[in-house]
Amino acid sequence: MFVAHLPAGYILSKLVIQRDAVYKRSLVGVALVCSVLPDADLAYFYLVDQRRHEHHDYITHTPVFWLAIAGVLALRLVMFRKRGWLIFVLMGLLSILLHLALDSVTADIRWLFPFSDQGFNLVQVPALYQPWYLNFVFHWTSLIELAICVLAMVLFARDRLQQRLL
Repeated sequence: MFVAHLPAGYILSKLVIQRDAVYKRSLVGVALVCSVLPDADLAYFYLVDQRRHEHHDYITHTPVFWLAIAGVLALRLVMFRKRGWLIFVLMGLLSILLHLALDSVTADIRWLFPFSDQGFNLVQVPALYQPWYLNFVFHWTSLIELAICVLAMVLFARDRLQQRLL
């Protein structure tokens, strides 16, 4: 996935958040930020690692990393009697796991790490074109990405139309 992570986070927020949610805008913001958060490792990939290792192999692309962070955050919120904020942790975690699931369509994601280094994906994209990204653009899985983007635009337009009518 190249551009569908952010639209997928938006769709997720629309599925999870109820209309009358108290922190509706903030929850959408958390969903959007967290839907692209695992790709923050791209800075390291390009600036430090010099593209020597596939960025999906970094710890930021393993569920256990994000589950541990969410667990620590949730524990801290409970300890400080801020249970109402747990919804933000849940929304963030769901968005991150959605990111990893979308990456799993064509990229190896180590879902069982640290118990196994085996990566899992649904489809291998053959390297037929140069530059490398054209292999993904011309592969049928790009239609999934296109569908996610179109659905997000439809939901966004529907929300804007409903706001104007109110």
